[in-house]
Amino acid sequence: MHRLLVDHRNITQTKLEAVDPAPLSDGQARLKLESFALTANNVTYAASGFAIGYWKFFPTGQDGQGLVPVWGVAEVTESTSDDLAVGTRLYGYYPMAEELVITPKADAHGSILDAAPHRKDLPLIYNQYVPVHGGTAEQDHLRAILQPLLATSYLLFDWLLDNDWFGAEQIIIGSASSKTGLGLCKYLAEPEQRPYKIVGLTSERNRAFVEGLGACDQVLSYDEVGDLVQVPSVYVDMAGNTEVKAALHSHLADQLRHSAAVGLSHWDKFEQKQELAGPKPVFFFAPAQVAKRREDWGPGKIEQQITQAWKRIAADASGWMNVVVHDGIAASDPVYKSLADGSANPRDGHIIRL
Repeated sequence: MHRLLVDHRNITQTKLEAVDPAPLSDGQARLKLESFALTANNVTYAASGFAIGYWKFFPTGQDGQGLVPVWGVAEVTESTSDDLAVGTRLYGYYPMAEELVITPKADAHGSILDAAPHRKDLPLIYNQYVPVHGGTAEQDHLRAILQPLLATSYLLFDWLLDNDWFGAEQIIIGSASSKTGLGLCKYLAEPEQRPYKIVGLTSERNRAFVEGLGACDQVLSYDEVGDLVQVPSVYVDMAGNTEVKAALHSHLADQLRHSAAVGLSHWDKFEQKQELAGPKPVFFFAPAQVAKRREDWGPGKIEQQITQAWKRIAADASGWMNVVVHDGIAASDPVYKSLADGSANPRDGHIIRL
């Protein structure tokens, strides 16, 4: 079994490794990955692996080496569990590897949970595996690329709505070219009556791409932060670029009503401690908003809304995204590195097929 290890301290350092398949204990199942997506989201998982706990999901047994989580589809090839039959295909959260051993437990909603002891205190949303019945490989690919990202986009939209937009007249999205960023722009553009303008921040290289999405009222490059209108604002930061964040906080100061930290696509320009004008940035954790809405609305409602929302945006994905398929676990290395160093084309959605 092959897997791609990532150095905890320098997330651009990787190692493709062959290891013996893990033996099955009673009540466990072996899942062979068929395909998984790689996006800037996976770079965020690596960059915040300690702060948020993403390194805890798939222990490697090697100090300083981690398995970056990915979203994809796998088939059960061996099982000693009454809850999961051989041949079942599951969509969910996997390591960047060729297989995963889980301890399956069926829940009341038709999903499978990994009840492995090391995962019991980790967020439920990452421990759920959903059976895949029928469909095409192309549908698997689209789900793996877009569902996790657009789910976060929609939860951000719902959270902003839940907080009455923090009274903002403009909502600024950092790294608007990222798929999570563009998804949020599109959801923010949906309400016919909205009290805010949508401003996308991106690199000059990706400016035309963001403008072409048609979801932003204004698109600025990172060096144009000083051109932002000084009105009550919210900043949703997908990039984690501390230089841009400092410039934006300094420019807007008390007009900034809220500053949300979401992603770390610019992980190499991130500083843990930073003195900023205006409000202190607060990390947005999507599972927390899911938990709140489950409490507000009851189980299953927010999940239905997320599903409807991501499929709505994905319906026109061919107009703004190219699905690029790569064969073999070794192909994940250069793709991951291009996402980590920022050289990947934002129009591409990458799939590793095993």
